[in-house]
Amino acid sequence: MKKNLFVLALALGAGIFVAKAQIQRGNVLVGGDIANFDVGLNRGSVFNVNISPKAAWFIRDNTAVGAYLNLGYQTAKGQGSDFLYGIGALVRQYSGGNAVPAVRHTRLFVEANVGIDGINHSASSTNTTTNGLGLGIGPGLAYFITPNIGLEGLVMYRGILGFGTRATSSNLNLNVGFQIYLPGRAVRNAATNSQ
Repeated sequence: MKKNLFVLALALGAGIFVAKAQIQRGNVLVGGDIANFDVGLNRGSVFNVNISPKAAWFIRDNTAVGAYLNLGYQTAKGQGSDFLYGIGALVRQYSGGNAVPAVRHTRLFVEANVGIDGINHSASSTNTTTNGLGLGIGPGLAYFITPNIGLEGLVMYRGILGFGTRATSSNLNLNVGFQIYLPGRAVRNAATNSQ
């Protein structure tokens, strides 16, 4: 009985250590966002979905650098379809503290990205495209449902500067995301050494 309680106490201690260390230097963030998900039910309605897988490495506490991929599709009967794409680098900065007990499982962050983005429209009457430098920035909120899994909301402004039939394009998206925070080697070693 004492042995089981001791093992339980060690596991809880390691869990608390990892919970405070999910955005620590050396950890890895892997996940994705979904934005603009819309399935119209009326005649002539639009079907719209964007997904953005991403991966980042924490170069220091609260700061992650990585890459993103953006894929999107929008279509409406008789109006053609839009294909959105993008690939590039991202930087994410989390807030430093969580002193308020009611929000101790949440972190505010700001995400910025830069890459190659494009929107291509495939209607027979109009073939409008915008391709070029993609820029994005926005605030977000991560809620950790477990020490290593976060649900996120992100309001992202995305703009494209480039060439095509339209030189610029911009939009504001509300993204909902799911991220997994994998512990780095230092966190794994510390948890192992505490046992």
